[in-house]
Amino acid sequence: MPFIARATTNPLPALLAQPPAAALAIHWLGQAGFVIDVAGRRVVIDPYLSDTLEIKYRGSETPHARMMPAPVAADGIAHVDAVLVTHAHTDHMDPGTLPALLSANPSAVLLAPKAARAEAIERSGLDGERLVLTNAGERLSLGALTVTPTRAAHEALERDGEGHHRFLGYLIEADGLRLWHSGDCVPFDGLVEDVAALKPDIALLPVNGRRPELSARGIAGNFSLDEAMALTRAIGAAASVFHHYGLFAFNTESPERIDAVIAEHRDLALFRAMTGTVVTLG
Repeated sequence: MPFIARATTNPLPALLAQPPAAALAIHWLGQAGFVIDVAGRRVVIDPYLSDTLEIKYRGSETPHARMMPAPVAADGIAHVDAVLVTHAHTDHMDPGTLPALLSANPSAVLLAPKAARAEAIERSGLDGERLVLTNAGERLSLGALTVTPTRAAHEALERDGEGHHRFLGYLIEADGLRLWHSGDCVPFDGLVEDVAALKPDIALLPVNGRRPELSARGIAGNFSLDEAMALTRAIGAAASVFHHYGLFAFNTESPERIDAVIAEHRDLALFRAMTGTVVTLG
């Protein structure tokens, strides 16, 4: 499938106030957050649209002040069918984002790891039928969409006391298109085999890397740029969108380095996630 990136003609809040079109549209919200329109459905993944972490860590050695503003308000995303969160870290499961987003979309379900049930309830305000808990290897039908959770290692594979994976990725299938968001992840034995078997057409991969000094503080890392590029090839994807940069100064990757790696591999459709740009089918 040929994927392209193009500048959007309207600001993101205006686009996301309108119903999703049938054509694929991948919009970046910053960090690991995306809005994905496909098959006339709208999915939001890992939205962090608040200053929750800046407030929490103000004055610490790792201030979480935003390097970029939230591109849209949480209650400004309409027509959402499902919100997917990959794990319980606040920049992915945000109590400053989820209640407003879910209140503005009363028909939307929240999909979260079984291992993060307590956090999902507390941070979203949901329980009951709108909260769908899942684990790696399951397969869920959400109307026209099929979602398959995959294992993720951030920076290690971790399970709770019941054997449920703490970190997940999600494969989304609709209209013959397969899109894989890896969640926060590093390479691990079995990752390529897990994902290649799902035959993703496009991958959304975090590329802020990892550093020992951050790991020592409990701040887990992700793929390096080279690892993300190699993974794209290994799983047989035609394209990848590189993200999880440009939000927190102490834990990012430079746009210039991302662009340089992309320029070295012209045979793949590699994109740096950017606000004001949509990735779609050519």
